[in-house]
Amino acid sequence: MATDRAVPLSAPGGLAALAAVDAARRIADGTLAALDYADALLARIDATEPRLHAWQHLDPAHVRAQARAIDARRAAGEACGPAIGLPVGLKDIVDTRDLPTENGTTLHAGRQPAHDATLARRLRAAGALVMGKTVTTELATYAPGPTRNPHDPAHTPGGSSSGSAAAVAAGQVPLAVGTQTNGSVIRPASFCGVVGYKPTFGWIGRSGVLTQSPSFDQIGVFARSVADAALLAEVLVGDDPDDGATQLRAAPPLHATAMQTPPTPPRLGWVPTPFWDRVAPDAALAFDALRRSLGGHVADGTLPAQAAQVVDWHRDVMEAEIAGSYHDLYERGRERLSASLRGQIERGRQVSAVAHRFALAGIARFADDLAPAFERFDALLTPAAPGEAPAGLASTGDPIMCTLWTATGLPAVTLPLLRGAHGLPIGVQLVARRGGDARLLRTAQWLWQCCAR
Repeated sequence: MATDRAVPLSAPGGLAALAAVDAARRIADGTLAALDYADALLARIDATEPRLHAWQHLDPAHVRAQARAIDARRAAGEACGPAIGLPVGLKDIVDTRDLPTENGTTLHAGRQPAHDATLARRLRAAGALVMGKTVTTELATYAPGPTRNPHDPAHTPGGSSSGSAAAVAAGQVPLAVGTQTNGSVIRPASFCGVVGYKPTFGWIGRSGVLTQSPSFDQIGVFARSVADAALLAEVLVGDDPDDGATQLRAAPPLHATAMQTPPTPPRLGWVPTPFWDRVAPDAALAFDALRRSLGGHVADGTLPAQAAQVVDWHRDVMEAEIAGSYHDLYERGRERLSASLRGQIERGRQVSAVAHRFALAGIARFADDLAPAFERFDALLTPAAPGEAPAGLASTGDPIMCTLWTATGLPAVTLPLLRGAHGLPIGVQLVARRGGDARLLRTAQWLWQCCAR
């Protein structure tokens, strides 16, 4: 790939800037070939990837072969799925039968799954093509990969879904999939300035996806608009017989509802959380200005008293389950794991079964006590991250603004509405009740439009 330093990393143009919903419509009606769209994105990758490092596995010939097959099926009159011709980046912990899945660790170098993960099968059935595998941090935890922030390559893109967030922000791909066990979708989306959406726990099946902490592992999506995020998530949502967290349900009309005008203006509850002291001063000022601009649409909300304890409970459960999930890797290759992951596993081995159950029960009580807030508010408003993406690549940033909502399995979305003192994005996070995903996305679209006026 040739480096072109004149190409801005976060300012795609031409077909690379096309919204996913528009691209799918044009491919379906024959005014855009899937191959032409794929070629435009591959050209964008060729120009930007040497500085961005968003992709772990990318085979342009395979991308083009998929696109040609899609064009041939459409020309033959076959039915077009809702994601026809849309290239999607998959975090490199999602199994794919046609590309390696190495889970961000040398211990899985060269690993080639025999089958697609459930979500990859759903994508292909909807007409999408798998663009490639995006960089993840080590085993989707905290040790960073090589990906850089598209807005300033001297800053982290966040993690652990680093490559997915960065690739969408740079216009290398219109859509991408990530996972979140603490803050791994919402935080990198905030840092990279894109829309990140983590549906209600159990809405997207996880079979064929690396298991880290079954109590908290969740699938999320990245896009450059609410409409595009809703389109992708709607394709992925559904029952997964091999994932007991899912259940058979009617397909939720995420995209159609998101594009509706709310019957009444949404009510937003401002919750700075008990961790406001970790929010950067410039981010605090930006949120103060946002709240003033929203006027009567936002009011102060309160969280149950045990909110601060949830972080400790979440850590106990997550690290205990990481210790179980990565036991074999630790036993046969601990010296090839990062110090941070070894520390998590070793701490997790000390968590008793009693402490694990106590923590899960505490989180469940917190979620129950939080329910009245959603009688008063359509969504809770809070930062997606403590501020701009930190400088340097040694850390992926602080996930603290996501922990409460991941632990409780609530749907969350972040919108790139604010900027910090260095001009980098700061995400605005909205959180709703379990199962309230469609209305959450409608509220997010309303807020996006309010801030665009």
